[in-house]
Amino acid sequence: MALIDIPAFRNRIVAVLGLGKSGRIAAEALQESGAQVRAWDDNEATRNAAAARGVPIVDLAATAWDDVVALVISPGIPHTYPAPHPVAALARRHGIELISDIELLARAQRQPRWIGITGTNGKSTTTALVGHVLRGADVRVQVGGNIGVSALSLEKLGADGIYVLEMSSYQLEITASITFDIAVLLNVTPDHLDRHGGMAGYIAAKRRIFERQKSPQVAVVGVDDEITAGICAELQRKGDQIVVPISASRRLSSGIFAADGTLFEAQGGDARAVCALTSIATLPGRHNWQNAAAAFAVCRAAGVEEQAIVRGLATYPGLAHRQELIAEHHGVAFVNDSKATNADAASKALGCYDAIWWILGGRAKEGGIEPLAEFFPRIRKAYLIGEAARDFATTLQRAGVAHVHSATLEEAVRAASRDAAGAKDRHRVVLLSPACASFDQFPSFEARGASFRALVQDLVRTGAAA
Repeated sequence: MALIDIPAFRNRIVAVLGLGKSGRIAAEALQESGAQVRAWDDNEATRNAAAARGVPIVDLAATAWDDVVALVISPGIPHTYPAPHPVAALARRHGIELISDIELLARAQRQPRWIGITGTNGKSTTTALVGHVLRGADVRVQVGGNIGVSALSLEKLGADGIYVLEMSSYQLEITASITFDIAVLLNVTPDHLDRHGGMAGYIAAKRRIFERQKSPQVAVVGVDDEITAGICAELQRKGDQIVVPISASRRLSSGIFAADGTLFEAQGGDARAVCALTSIATLPGRHNWQNAAAAFAVCRAAGVEEQAIVRGLATYPGLAHRQELIAEHHGVAFVNDSKATNADAASKALGCYDAIWWILGGRAKEGGIEPLAEFFPRIRKAYLIGEAARDFATTLQRAGVAHVHSATLEEAVRAASRDAAGAKDRHRVVLLSPACASFDQFPSFEARGASFRALVQDLVRTGAAA
């Protein structure tokens, strides 16, 4: 695999902290670019795996920092709150900048256009959707970032190309050089508050996606929650860039919005219907209508013709672990929504189905599942897994929702499948939408979703739900 060349760091010493996929690829790209790399990961197995690929392993807590020019730090490693990693603190004491692998890409690739997409929920779907539409319109495009594709493994692009990057709040904090030609903020609800020192810090991190933008650069901003509506109004008052509001809950006098399952483009108070969204099976629910509105706004700003955008929306294949339909078996649909790692994300799927056998739990986020109470009448039974099971059971007990503790995801899938198959409801759904992080039982939400997929496929193959 060819990696991005980073000439700015040739013959310079660069430290790399965190050797998961993106960190290891960053170390390898820097090495191939002629940098002197000092790399470390607190996990011995991860260190050994990187060393086997030729990455130089150095204990960064014990090395000299006088000649180090940068610390490339993996986004998951805290550098401020709740307490900085000791190596991050050491680098700061020596006045060394902390940067991301996306920052390395930005410094290496100056010619292409940049599209950045963030938000508490929906950013992966919107990123994938934008990439799909642009590819269908014959635009040279590379899609990566937080969506799971390491920035430095992307192809090199020229002035005719576009990088479409999903940006987490963690990545935005350590990516200073990119001024996005088109920047998207979908929504903001409480998440990762420990890493940002509270809600104000989290909002500030998300808002960084619009930094340094000047017209004709474009800010696409959701206005369906109070926080993003306030940011949109602030950007419009300042007038630095072109601002395009988007909504999936109300009609706009200017911008892109979805109403009753139809996408509209509005200018000067006049709204024009663009296309129906209800017929797109891979974009179910109001939250996906917001994603579609954002993608339409982005691709219009990128110069794609309307017909090509509509065609791209209609042919979008969907994204794994985001309301992914795994199978329909004995009248029951099995839906993998493992990406729903907080209550707000889970609410999107819960709002799409009427008779739900709900698998949830894991490592809980702040706020628990109390905000989901409006969807509890849709729950026929809940199957609780992981660390959050006891607390979630208390909430469901108070609300009168039938529930059971399942020791494992496999136990939950089998019980939910059996119960749903014996019910009389129409449109029955076994839904994995955990409202929790996965890290108590799985290394990632992807691993959790893959396990669910395999379990369901095994049920279908053996007919166990009959």
